[in-house]
Amino acid sequence: MKSNKRHWFWNLLLVLTVIVCAFALTMHYKNWVSVKSDYIQVMSGFYNQSVHYNELDSVVFVARLPPMERLNGFSALEKEKGIFRAFKDSLTDKKVYVFVDNISQQKIKLVYKDSVKLYLNLTDSVKTVNLFNSLVPMLRGEIDAPN
Repeated sequence: MKSNKRHWFWNLLLVLTVIVCAFALTMHYKNWVSVKSDYIQVMSGFYNQSVHYNELDSVVFVARLPPMERLNGFSALEKEKGIFRAFKDSLTDKKVYVFVDNISQQKIKLVYKDSVKLYLNLTDSVKTVNLFNSLVPMLRGEIDAPN
C-alpha cells in the first residue's frame, strides 16, 4: 500500500491562511476608539479615521443609516464597516465613513471639514452614549481635554 502524503508546502500554506483570516477577523471585530486631547481616532482593522475637534461641524444621534452605496467594506451580522457614498451625492463623490458595531442601535453622526460624514457606534450602547456626551462639549469648545 502506498500512502498519499501532502507536500509540506500545502500544509504550511493552509496554516498561514487560517492565521491571516483569524488576524483579520480580530482586527475588524470591534471599533477601537481613542479619544485624545485634540482629536478622536476611530480604527477598525484596515479602516482608520482621525477627526480633530476644531474641524467638527456637528455631532448628532441618528437612528438609521441613510441609503448608501458601498465603495469598499463589509457587512456581517450586526456590523457595517467601510467607505460608502451617499446615493444623492453620487456625482460629487463624497465619501462617508461607517464604523457601526451594532446596526440596530443609535449611531453617532459626525460631520467635519464642512461635509465629510462619519457614522459610529460601539457594541455597548452605554459606551456610545458616553462617547457622544464627551464629543458634544468638544464641538462647542467648552472643555480643553477629555476625561
